[in-house]
Amino acid sequence: MHSMRSLIKILFGIFLIPYLSSCQQGPLKSTDFSEEAAFTSGIEGPAVNAEGLLFAVNFEKEGTIGKVDQNGKGELYLTLPEGSIGNGIRFDADGNMFIADYKGHSVYRVSPGTSVPEIWVRDTTMNQPNDLAMDYKGGIYLSDPNWAESTGNLWYVSPDRKLIRLEENMGTTNGVEVSPDGKYLYVNESVQRKVWRYSIDENGRVSGKALFHSFENFGMDGMRCDMKGNLYITRYGKGTVAILNPDGKLLEEVILKGKKPSNITFGGADGTTCFVTLQDRGCLEQFSALNPGNHYNKIH
Repeated sequence: MHSMRSLIKILFGIFLIPYLSSCQQGPLKSTDFSEEAAFTSGIEGPAVNAEGLLFAVNFEKEGTIGKVDQNGKGELYLTLPEGSIGNGIRFDADGNMFIADYKGHSVYRVSPGTSVPEIWVRDTTMNQPNDLAMDYKGGIYLSDPNWAESTGNLWYVSPDRKLIRLEENMGTTNGVEVSPDGKYLYVNESVQRKVWRYSIDENGRVSGKALFHSFENFGMDGMRCDMKGNLYITRYGKGTVAILNPDGKLLEEVILKGKKPSNITFGGADGTTCFVTLQDRGCLEQFSALNPGNHYNKIH
């Protein structure tokens, strides 16, 4: 009888220790990366280039791009032409920076080693180019919301700079991302709180639209995929980053210090640090990516 009781205690301890460890771990939380209020309330579009340098829009004043060093200190990198205000930023495989200009109905390109923006595409039929994502051929997907009407469009800029409207009269299109294998495009609708997934063909066109995930409350903004295909979505107003697996299941929700995250990117020494722009704080916060593995070596 005594040996049976001892065995039960041992077995109970084996199962209890992992449970207690998981309880004690608690939710994932971010920490500060850059100085608060260094950027304006329009801070958006974080992106990291091949050298590991971090950039975001609206540093100190609107219409600028700021560069942030490894210690979180920001400085002015470039100023966009008058009448332009940047939103999303992405880099292609050749190191070109692309900037969505929501006020000027444009996308700018900044070549490596320069700080001079040139118009890549411009079309006044676009509402306001918001966020963008790159495919592996150099094509660009653009979200194009109309906030007043709670609608939006989805565009594709081909590698030869042709602007193609893929879908119109959607919900309020915002975050957009390409899966790491290049097979799928994710687009979220902020007001409708829905995330859609499309299949991508060899010409960059999309088909097979399917609901990937739907949230019950709060909005969404920018999002990024890690190299395992998990989708990190900023929850604007809730102050979290929701992490969905490739099947659309919620894996984790990271708690941020600010309540208005506008976008996210991967960077850091090993590419596994998540940097989030917070509009209510005018700064960037950081946390470690959920899964191990280098998330930096991709078009992002």
